[in-house]
Amino acid sequence: MTMFWGRRGCGRITAALAATALAAGCATSQAAPGGPARPGAGSDGSPQARPQGSQGAGSGPAGALPRPGEVGRIKAGALPPVISSIPTKRKVVFLTIDDGWEQDPGFVRQVREQRIPITVFAMRQAVEAVGTPDRSGGQARFVGAGKWDYFRQLAEAGAPIENHTLTHPNLRLLGEAAQRQEICGASKVIRREIGARPVLFRPPFGNYNDATLQAAKACGMTAVLLWTATVQPGGKIAYQVPDKRLRPGDILLLHFRPNLERDFRILVSKIKRRGYELGDLQAYLKAAGVR
Repeated sequence: MTMFWGRRGCGRITAALAATALAAGCATSQAAPGGPARPGAGSDGSPQARPQGSQGAGSGPAGALPRPGEVGRIKAGALPPVISSIPTKRKVVFLTIDDGWEQDPGFVRQVREQRIPITVFAMRQAVEAVGTPDRSGGQARFVGAGKWDYFRQLAEAGAPIENHTLTHPNLRLLGEAAQRQEICGASKVIRREIGARPVLFRPPFGNYNDATLQAAKACGMTAVLLWTATVQPGGKIAYQVPDKRLRPGDILLLHFRPNLERDFRILVSKIKRRGYELGDLQAYLKAAGVR
């Protein structure tokens, strides 16, 4: 996917996923059928408070947590901050994954069984397999295989499901009202399907403008997340710095592409060989003053 640089939580569980949920250590209290699993949004889509860190002891990802005084502050302003890395000198990086086309069950197993911390930025059309999938990693096998059930499993494994719009447009080409429709609309869908309302936003292609930040704020986003490196097919890291290496606080961007299970295994092994830990992004953002 071309990038233009410029720029949790058990959800409601279907009967078919009950066994998986219990094995993953999810809480068993649920909302009535069709109702939200947690306090959510008003009828106009305005955000309500969203609980964080709801996994019990021994469940969820075992990501590195910030040490006292480790993380620098991210300057707060009237609009959500735009963040491409976390201000830390510790050798820790953060894994994020976008869209939702290729729903490989092996990836969920890796995240759950190895307790790998990831943050998911879901795009509705990709999750629901509407349109043309990203085949840049090869021939796809699992496009839309589980739809939102797949993302409920990721949430049950400890991965926050955040916002990547409804249809993946270039937001710079849209007015603020249209951008708000994309962002707020995606949050409503995720809240309904997962049971937790997103608080982080990733603009498609990394493209945003002032109207994007205004819309993101109106839709309850606390931060706009970019990245410092992308992960290409084969687990290859494509850096955006001249020295072509990992740096403390890097945010890495993956996509739900073919061969994800294999590529993810290669990536995690590569990061650890280089002496880096995988961090809990939400905990680090909180330590940096982003709520």
